[in-house]
This record gives sequence, C-alpha cells and structure tokens, in this order.
Amino acid sequence: MALHRTNGELFTERRSIDDAVFNSFEKSDHGSRVLRRGRKFGRITKHKLSRWIFLLTALLSILLTVYGLKMFFQAKMESKFSTIPHSIQEERNLQENIVVSDDGKTSKENIVVSDDGKTSKENIVVSDDGKTSKENIVVSDDGKMSKGKRRKHFPCEVGLLESVDGLVEPKNYTNFTWFSLEYVDREDRTSKIDLFEPRFGGHQTLEERETSFYAKNQTLHCGFVKGPPGHPSTGFDINEKDKAYMYRCKVAVSSCIFGSSDFLRRPTSKLMSQYSKDNVCFVMFLDDQTLSKLSSEGSSPDEKGYIGLWKIVVVKNLPYEDMRRTGKVPKFLSHRLFPNSRYSIWLDSKMRLNSDPMLIIEYFLWRRKAEYAISNHYDRHNVWEEVLQNKRLNKYNHTAIDEQFNFYQSDGLPKVDPSKPNDPLPSYVPEGSFIIRAHTPMSNLFSCLWFNEVDRFTSRDQLSFAYTYLKLRRMNPERPFQLYMFKDCERRALVKLFRHRALPSLPETA
Repeated sequence: MALHRTNGELFTERRSIDDAVFNSFEKSDHGSRVLRRGRKFGRITKHKLSRWIFLLTALLSILLTVYGLKMFFQAKMESKFSTIPHSIQEERNLQENIVVSDDGKTSKENIVVSDDGKTSKENIVVSDDGKTSKENIVVSDDGKMSKGKRRKHFPCEVGLLESVDGLVEPKNYTNFTWFSLEYVDREDRTSKIDLFEPRFGGHQTLEERETSFYAKNQTLHCGFVKGPPGHPSTGFDINEKDKAYMYRCKVAVSSCIFGSSDFLRRPTSKLMSQYSKDNVCFVMFLDDQTLSKLSSEGSSPDEKGYIGLWKIVVVKNLPYEDMRRTGKVPKFLSHRLFPNSRYSIWLDSKMRLNSDPMLIIEYFLWRRKAEYAISNHYDRHNVWEEVLQNKRLNKYNHTAIDEQFNFYQSDGLPKVDPSKPNDPLPSYVPEGSFIIRAHTPMSNLFSCLWFNEVDRFTSRDQLSFAYTYLKLRRMNPERPFQLYMFKDCERRALVKLFRHRALPSLPETA
C-alpha cells in the first residue's frame, strides 16, 4: 500500500485503520471513561489558562495606568514650579550663608547648605531692564543636577539641654549696647487742615525715619500712637485686666490668630518643664471673630481665661483691615506689649511649640551671646529672590513692591550687577515664623524699625528684613547688633508645622 499526502491528509486506508482503533476504544467502558476524562481535562486546562491570562492582563493594565498617572501628575507639578524661560541672557551664581559668630561679627560663605546638610547652588538672573529672576537649578554633593523640583525639608538635631534644673543666665550675657528708648505716645494735628487721621503707626516723616536708625537715646515711632484728645483709639485695644497680667510677665511666648485664619495649636504641655509652666507667660491674641469660631468648635477659655497653656487675650478694634499687617503688632512689638519682660518667643499660629521655652532661650541666645535669633529661609537666600517669588505668586500688589524696593535701592540696598560676578550680595531672608528675642535696647530698636517698614510699605516682612538690618548696622558701625540667624531645620525640630485654614487667597493691596 503506497503512502503519500494529498492536501495534508493521509490516504483513506490509513484513516480507516485509525478510525477503527478509536471506535473500538470508545465502545469499551474503560475507553469511554478515559476519553471523557481527557476531554474534561482539556476543558479545565483551557479554562484555567484563560482565566490566568485574563488576570495577568488586567494586572498589567492597572500597573501601566498607575505609572501613567504618576508621570502625568509629576509633569504637572514640575510645570507648576518650573522657573522662568531661558530667554534671559545674563546669569550669575550667588550663594551665601550668613554666619554670625559669638562675638557678633558676620561672615559670608558662598555655599548654601540645605536642611539635610547637602550643599546646593542657585543662579540669580538679572536682565538688562533690572528685573531679577531665578533659574532654579540645584546641584547636590553627588554632582547630579535637578531642575524645577521642590526640595524636601526635614528637622535636624538641636543641642538643647536636657533639663532646666540649675539653668542660670550667664553673668556676661548682658554685655550689649545700652541706650535709652522712648516711644511716641500721641500725635497732634500737623496742620490747620482738618484732615488729620490718627494712625496706629503714626505719621513718621522721612527725616524722623532716618534719625530713628541711630542707636542712641531717642524717642521714636513704634506703634500704639494715639491721636489728639477727642479722637477715637487707633486700635489694638486690650482690657486693663489683661494688661496687668502682661505687665507682670518676665518671659513671654506669644502668638495670634485674627480673622479666624487658623486653628488653635496648644503648646505640648508634657514637653514643658514645671518651671516654665509657672514662670513663662503663654499668650494667644485673638479677635472676637476668632474667639467665636473657636468656641463653636469646642475650644472655649476656662473660667481663668485659658485654653491649655494659652492665656487668651482678646484684642478689640484691630488697627488694620489687612489681617497680615495686624499680626505684625504682637510679632514685632512684644517689648511694647510685655514692657517688663526680659525675653520673648514668637511663633506663628500655624505652629505648635514642642520644646521648653527656657531651653530655647539658653540655646539660641545665651549660648550664642545673641540678642535676636531668627532662622534663615528654607529655600530663598537672597532678598531679590524673595521679591521675585512674591510677584510670581501674587503675594502682594506688584506696584507697591516695586515702590518699596526702588526706595531701598536709592537708600543703599545693593542689587545684583551682572557686570560684577564676584561682587557679593547680602543674603538675609528669614523664615520669620519663629523669633527668639532678648529685650535689649538694640533688639527693641530693630523691632521698632522693622515694624515701621511694614507699616509704611508692604506687609510682607521678609522683604524689609535685609534692608532694615543692613541700614541699622551701616549707621552704627561702633555699636553692633548681635543677630543670630540659625538653620531652618532647627526651627522645624522645635515646632510642629500645620497648614492654615482653607481660606480664599487674594493678592494683598497696599
């Protein structure tokens, strides 16, 4: 019998033999069971295989979807925080970390050290029309460069003492510049025109402003200025009982919430020594609106006026419509609100104090022989960067910012000059939410001067800090002001940061 293929099939004779074998096999019981099992096994195997393939395909699709969404949002974030286009031609690396030694002398280092200890470089760009911009290029220690990404900021170790037991102010600590300061209490009409409007900050002339920067016996404007007799109060009114309490304070920790802008953050009581609980005044300034809001949320003062460690002091007749500017009164003028206090600590309402105030004073003031301590900004190290950022985020009216800095430049504040790449630019941008002060004459004078700038110009106090400090130092070369600017990561180690209440964010106006 010849065998050959036709269209892939065997001869009829061969197929007949095969069919006979299978037919005989099917007719037996054993054969029938085997064949049925084989068919069932094939169906089960195919079903399981299909199900596994479907599951693997679905899992792969989910992974690809998650990865795609992650890349999409990352691209959105990078575009959100991306910097100005590359059309600007002139660039300059300007990095400075201000170091204030124990003797109060400042030095400049052309290295910016981030909170995690890594160094970075940032380019400040100045165009021909004098406008500054920032190309956000960060170079880490390992040489890798990233652009447009936000750096994470973490706390770092702070060498506080373990206990307040035996804590005594050093005998040589008060070796500072001493002079007498008095404050303008009342202003009369300056002309016969009956258009005089009393203001909380007063009507300081440019001549009075200039002479106020000298560290000498003087009377200067420093808020709480009343009008002529018969005129209403200029604001920030506190009842006599609370004034008497504040008059007795020797060490004060203070904060404020106006316009219901924040939740109340209580200092962590278990981390405070009994000494501080008994001897430090913890004062929270509120307006009626905020007190009502907190009470509706279950945070009402007890019969003695306390919420936790906070002594609640209600302020009537707020001096400014701008709540941010009103908040500068207790922030800068603690020496006016606590006239007999030797030390004070200010913290913004977005923070909760997690460290003992006396240990903070020992570490940042006594140990450093400083009379004023404030942290460097966590991202920006140059006042012109701060100007640009305020405009970019519409933090304040742009025209008002330009007017302020045109005035500052005309009065000696240096600006980046692209033709002088080696000319250093002062780098004093604070993260002003945490301030430790000794109420010395120079510290009080600086606080008054800084407040007057906020009263005269914009309420963005980070914009006026560098100018105020540099002018005070320039006009008093023989009378140093012992300023200590510490790392922002140390601030983060002492307080817990929270977000503000979700309120509409609108550009501030002059």
